[in-house]
Parts: sequence; structure tokens; C-alpha cells
Amino acid sequence: MNAMDSLELICLAMAHPSFYPHAVSRVERRDTHISCVFLTGGWVYKIKKPVNFGFLNFESLEARKLYCHREVVLNQRLSRNVYEGVIGITREGERGFAMEGAGETVEYAVKMKELPDEANLAMLLAGGAVAAPDMEKLGGRLADFYEGSARNVEIDHYGHPEVIALNMEENFRQVEPFGGEFVDNEEWEFIRQASRSFFVSRRSLFEKRIARGRIRDGHGDLRCEHVYLHDGIQIIDCIEFNDRFRYGDVVCDLAFLHMDMAHLGRADLSEVLLAAYAERADDPSLYALLDFYATYRAAVKVKVACLRSTEVESEAQREELKAAARGYASDAYRYAVQFSRPTLWVFCGLPASGKSTLAERMADAMDLPLIQSDRIRKGGVWPMHVEQGEAPYDRGIYRKDLRHRVYSQMLALAQENLKSGRSVVLDATFSTARWRGEAERLGNDLDCNIIFVECAAVVETLRERLKAREGMPGISDARLQHLDEMVRAFEPLREIHKEAHLRISTDLPFDRCFKEILSKGYAMKCAQIDRLLDGQGPR
Repeated sequence: MNAMDSLELICLAMAHPSFYPHAVSRVERRDTHISCVFLTGGWVYKIKKPVNFGFLNFESLEARKLYCHREVVLNQRLSRNVYEGVIGITREGERGFAMEGAGETVEYAVKMKELPDEANLAMLLAGGAVAAPDMEKLGGRLADFYEGSARNVEIDHYGHPEVIALNMEENFRQVEPFGGEFVDNEEWEFIRQASRSFFVSRRSLFEKRIARGRIRDGHGDLRCEHVYLHDGIQIIDCIEFNDRFRYGDVVCDLAFLHMDMAHLGRADLSEVLLAAYAERADDPSLYALLDFYATYRAAVKVKVACLRSTEVESEAQREELKAAARGYASDAYRYAVQFSRPTLWVFCGLPASGKSTLAERMADAMDLPLIQSDRIRKGGVWPMHVEQGEAPYDRGIYRKDLRHRVYSQMLALAQENLKSGRSVVLDATFSTARWRGEAERLGNDLDCNIIFVECAAVVETLRERLKAREGMPGISDARLQHLDEMVRAFEPLREIHKEAHLRISTDLPFDRCFKEILSKGYAMKCAQIDRLLDGQGPR
């Protein structure tokens, strides 16, 4: 008798309520390609099938025992009082079986408490029973989990772009035979080329993630159906059978959940979760990689649907899998457009509004070039060979014709970056509609996203900050004596469309302002991409 036949005999025994040494309200069997799961109304028993798919090998009884124990230990990291332990199934008599009997142990099962289906995140989202506070708690819980999860040289290896590229290319190769029928060939080729280009152009970003300790032993399969809001937050079913599927950038885990929630129509709640995670974990650069990893995760879902279509017998099932593949391929394409389309970030506002501090933090977090008017004016990029030192407002290096030259040079440098497909951060007052219009025109001409981050504070706050600058070295010459004239000269941003205008009150703590820019800025970029792909044209 082979192992699969033996397993079916055990499953027949487990189908009867009398098999269990406790009260049973029902017995329901659910199968996956690697497990047989029995729900009894209070407890769940999960047996691993004796299969070998290369990336996992459960053929031997010892291997099944090992991975049952690993499943319990690993999943106890993100759940509480759910995973009870591993029980042995013994042979009793010629064809009888029992739990923990006196006979020979012929199989092992993970024993866990049954969680109610209605507490599952996918079900809760479908029923509109999830609110922002729930997602804030989930984001915080995940931040704490990653902070405490393992990290070492071996795990860091899986954050290197070459390793990630290898996995992604494998996905592309395995989907290739299904092109045309399961995926749109043109869109799939765009996803492939955009991903390859990202590895080349953003290599330093991957390296910084490793250096900052963001490559961890994570969950590996973080999707809505594995998250329960029951007795707190319970997250189950992490990958136990292959360590390398759990190892990686924490954003790769988060991107799976983000992609899944967006696929279910609740990208807004995912954005709340991500913002909560970023704040608790102090991980702003997650937004630089989120769309790339969401593309990767969506491509994996495409691959799984394609491969499963070769295993099903009914045409109805095959059509269902084809629809799923096309849906996830569409998601992957949208995310690929998002990470490959450059963004022109324009940080503007009065001096002492905090725009330079926030622009610098944005450039660092997203690993982007930063172009600042003060550095150009003082010769940091293209020297002007003019007098230095503190200058009166609208005089010296701040006179009108030189201000125009500064803005022209800023936009020329921005154009160089944007034409090469690189997002860029601009930092200047942009006090007139004329130069804001030139920036917007540049973004539209080069088919880029554009976001104006207007940094604003009440005049009293500006006065206090400028007063604190007196006698302090700094690249900006703006001082308290200039404030009234600068306020009068600043033209309100009435001409900027709301989809491209993010106004931030910098009277609040800068950390809070920065995280708001990251979260709301990401949502605005997504909205601009949606408008583009829906055929509505530029702003």
C-alpha cells in the first residue's frame, strides 16, 4: 500500500465523530494540494500529504513529523492559544486508527483551535465589518513581530537583488506557456521589463534595506484568509516547509497583504495598516518598494492559477482559474506602472515651514535625488559666481532674475532624472504660480506623476523658527526681517489640482508630518495611476 492510499484510510477514519477523544459538533474535511484538514467544531487537525514538489518534501513520515512541529513553533509567533501541538495517529488492529493510541505511530497531525470563519479578515472585509482602528492595530502587531523576528547573514542573503531577480524570473518562465490565454502578452512583457529595470536602477535601495536590518524571517504567506480578528489578532498558516519562502524583506510580506486587500476592493484600509506599520517600525522606505513587491506577489498568484489549471479536470474549474490569473495579472500590471512611472515631488512653502527638512527625509527614505534651490543658489550644483552671505529680500542672489535662473536650473536637473525614469525631489519656495506651472508642465510633458507638498505653518510658528536661526549657520539666508515681505509675495496654490496638492500643517511634530506625506502621497500616486489607466488623461 502506498503512502497516499494509507493516508486515505486514515482520513476515512477521521471522517467519523467517534474517532475523536472529545465532543464533536461536526466533521468537515478541507483539502489543499499539501494538506488534509479536519474541522470538528472546536479543534482542527491538519495532516501533511506525502508529496514532493521540489520546494517541499513530505514523502517520509519523519519529514511530516518534523514539519508538523515546525508549523506549531513558527505559527505561535503570530497567534496565541491557537496551535496546541502535534499528535500522533496510531494503528490499532488490522485497519483501525486512533489518536495517541498504544499502537505504532503511522501519521502525525497538527492540533489547533478552530477559529470562526466570520472572524476571518477576508470575510470581514466582504461584510464591511472592518474599520481603520482594526487595521492600525494589525499594522502595529506586524511591526512588533518583524522587530522581534530572526535576522542573520543567511537571511540577509534573500534580500539581495540577484536572489529576488532569480525568483521573479522563475515566475515569468513558468507563466510563459500560458501567455495569450491566461495573461495579456503585452502587459506581461511590460511587467517583466519594468521589474528587470527596477533591479538595475534601484540596486542601492535593496542594499540599504539589508544594511538597515529589514530582511527578516517573516510569515511568507501573509494574506487575508490567514488573518483573524478573534480574541485579539491571530495570524496563522505561515510557511514552514521551506525557510527561503519566509526569508526576505518585510515589505515583501506586507505587500502580499496589501495586494490581497486591494484585490478585495479595500486598498484604503490597507493604506491605514501600512501607515500604522511604518510609524511603529520607523520604516518609511517601505513605500519605495511596496509596488515592486506587490507586483511580485501578484505574479506569484498568476503562476499558481496557471499551474493549477493543468491539474483540474472540469472545464468550469479551468475557466475559473483563468479568470483568477487574468485578474491578478491586471493587478501586477497596475503595480508595475506605479513603480516604473517616475514622480516629481515638489516641496514648497515659506521659509521656516519645514519644507527642506521634510524634503531631505523624503529623499533619504525613498533613495531619491534631492534638488534644492538654496544649494544651487550658493553654488552647490551650478555656481553663479555672485556675492555670498546674508542678503536682503529680493536683492543680491535673491533678486528676481537670479531666482528665475535658480528655478530654471532646478527644473533642468529634474528633467534629466525624470527622462531617465528616476523620481526626484525638489525643494524650493515655489512662491509663484508661474514656476509651479512650469514644474507641472514638466511632469505632464514627461508623463510623470507630480505631487506638490505644500508645507504650511501659522505665522507665529514661522516667526519663532526664523528667530531661532539668528546667528546660526545654514544654507538658507531667510531671516525674521524678511518674513512679512515673503508672506505678501507668496501666491496661494489655487491653480494646483487637488489630486496633485498635498497640504501639510507643519505646526505638528515633523515625524507626524513626514509619515502623513508618505501615506497620503502614496495614495495620491495610486489615484493618478488609476486616472491614467482608466483613460482619463493627465491632471
